[in-house]
This record gives sequence, C-alpha cells and structure tokens, in this order.
Amino acid sequence: MLELDCRLQFIPEFDADFFNSMPSRPGVLLLEMRDAKAKPYLARTADIRRAAERLLLAPDTPSKRLNLRDVVAGIHYRVTGSKFEQMLTMYEQARKYFPDRYRSLLRLRPSALLKINLRNEYPRGYVTRRIRADGGFYFGPFASRRAAEAFSESFLDLFKTRRCQIKIRRDPAFPGCIYSEMKMCLAPCFAGCTKQEYDVEVARVLETLESGGSFLIKEIQAQREAASEALNFEKASALHKRLEKVSGTLRGWGELTRRIDDIDAVILQRGAEAKTIVVFPARAGFFAEPLFLRFAELSTEPKSVEGMLRSVLDPQTSFARNTSDASKVDSSAEINSSAQPQEENASLQSHAQQPIVPAANRSRYGLQSAPPELAEHLSLLSRWFYSKPREGEILFREGSWPYRRILRACNRLLAPKPGPQQPQPGTKPAT
Repeated sequence: MLELDCRLQFIPEFDADFFNSMPSRPGVLLLEMRDAKAKPYLARTADIRRAAERLLLAPDTPSKRLNLRDVVAGIHYRVTGSKFEQMLTMYEQARKYFPDRYRSLLRLRPSALLKINLRNEYPRGYVTRRIRADGGFYFGPFASRRAAEAFSESFLDLFKTRRCQIKIRRDPAFPGCIYSEMKMCLAPCFAGCTKQEYDVEVARVLETLESGGSFLIKEIQAQREAASEALNFEKASALHKRLEKVSGTLRGWGELTRRIDDIDAVILQRGAEAKTIVVFPARAGFFAEPLFLRFAELSTEPKSVEGMLRSVLDPQTSFARNTSDASKVDSSAEINSSAQPQEENASLQSHAQQPIVPAANRSRYGLQSAPPELAEHLSLLSRWFYSKPREGEILFREGSWPYRRILRACNRLLAPKPGPQQPQPGTKPAT
C-alpha cells in the first residue's frame, strides 16, 4: 500500500555523493544489508539524510554509537508528508520485514473497548482489549482503559443489566448483590426477572450504543410527554431529571467511539508532494488503499475531484449521472451496501416492545469476523486520533459520504500557513 519507492546503492568510497542525493525531509528508511540472511534496519525519522549520515558516515573518533557503514548495501526510503502517513508506512514495512515481532517493534497495544458479550445467556458489558469473532458487540475505541471504564460505569448505570461475573442459575435462594439491592439490576441470579424481560433490557443497551444515545433519549422524552399529558407531574419531573442524567453521560461521548463495524471515515493528510492531499479511507475499522489527490495536476486535467472520491469511497455509485440524481444514487448505494438500514430503523422502534432472543442479537449486532489486522488498525487509528496536537482532519460517514465537506477540508489543509513574521488575518501590524 505505502511502499518505499526510492532506492540508492551505498558505496562507501562515494558516500559524499550518496548523502547529497538524499532529501532532508521526514520519512521512513530501510537499510539493506550485504548479507542476504541479515535482517534490514528499519526506522522512521524527521530527516532522512541526517539519519543516514548518523548510521553510515565514517566516525572521526572511536565511538560506541551504532555504525552500519561496513555492512549496508543500499537504502530504501519514502518521503512522507505527515506523521500519520509515516506511521502507516512504518507499520506496513514492519509487518513485511519483521512478521514475528512487528507489534513489539511498533509498541502496538490494542485499544480499550466496551464489549457486550452476547454469547452469554444473560449478557453483560465490560471493558476489554481483545477483539474476537464471537458474536459480541464491540464499542470504541477509547483513548485509554481508564476512559473506557469511566464511560462504562456511567453508561451502564442507566440500565439494569448485570455487572457480576458469576454463572446465572436463577436460584431464588441466592442473596443477590448490591446492584440488585439498589434496584440497579434486574437480578436474574435469583429469578428477579424473566428471560424475556432481561433480553428487552439488553436490546435497549445495544440500541442506545448503536444510535449514539438517541434511542434512550427519545424513549425518555416520549415517557415524559405521556406523563405530562396524563397530568402526572411528579413522574414527569423524575423523568426530566433522568433525561438530564442521560444527557450528561452522553455529553462525554467521543466522536470516534462507536460500534467498530460502523467506523467508516476518511482521514485527510498533506502529502509529500506540493499541493497534494492523501485520503486514507477507513471501512469498518480497516484502512484501505490511500488516494492521492494531486491538485496541481488536476487543475490542468478534465477530472472531477468529487468523481475520484466517489470511485474510491463508493464504487457502486456511478458518477456518470447528473448532479441532481447524486443524492438518489447515494441513498440507493447505501441501501445495497449497508444491509437495508430502512428495515433496521423500522425494527428499532419495536425493540422496546418486543423481546429479542440472544440469537437475533448476535446476528444483528455481533462481530462475525475479527482478523488480527482489525485490532492493529484500530490501535493505529486511536493513536493518531487521540494524539495532541493532531495533524490532519477526519470526516465520518453518516448515511452517505460528505463529499462537499471533504473538499472543503482539503482546501483548509492546502491553505498556506502564516509565517512567524506575517500578521494573522484581521490583525494590525506592530508599529
């Protein structure tokens, strides 16, 4: 995907010409050894030429610093325009040359997620770093495990699902736990509820997470309006306080945190070439092949930037249709590619009234495929998204791709930054 596209042969006798031909720009470099059995040296750097000089230049005095001058045959490198491109390039090359230890080499740690274990007869929610194709519902990623646990505690307090890890036997003689005593759990352990009642509660949790919290808010608002119409103002006041609590909990909902199957976004970064934007699509948490938008070339060619984006992000849509039909095309393509959301939205309204069996929950919400790359890509995505400062922009797919917003974001990234001596727009120069 992101290859090391430049190569130079290293001849120690002509090292001056070798170093002068290398760019003093950020990138990823790989030193190829003369011995075919020897492992290469892979690194990312803020200055490719300076890094090569440090590793290959003959030392003036004896030193313990690493020097590979006598064993290197050549160098492969790639100039990168952003830290995000550099990170992905490093990841792909490390997987290629160091398949056994690239995770430790890159210090890849799986992101913290909130999981609803739907395989259990009585599902519960908890924080985990493991992603498995076990039919569970995975929500995240969070900035840290502490952030995931804080959200989990406050969010699960809004429902009455169990928190315990015991095996549920539905024994009326079982004493229960503190959550059942505080009426914060339906207490299936001592048959405090039926199986259908517990399934409905789990369905409410899943619906709220998938809808971004709107399901629970609309449910409480409808109950509050019904209580007001029935002149039950005491109940309406209690529901209003509960709605404020829910809104406060959801206020800390991160932009990236969502069902990992629904992480469809584009990350925009400045390219290494002039007037170039690199578009990194992410579909269901996986990074796809990047798209390079070279605006210097596009200005002289009869190509549509929006058409190029559509061909990559939504290949099922034919951009040959006129602009007035574009919205219709997007909606039809969305129906074909996202498992009929209109039917799903219709079923959302009936979940609170009809109990959902665990098998139906797993088929609709459960993660069915979890290759190792999923956890790694999510880790790279969260590492960039929660970094401070964060370079570039990210735009999520909400029903359809926001092509106009993507183009405006490209314009912002290409806009020249004011120098240290240049006054900001709207300010007066110092006198």
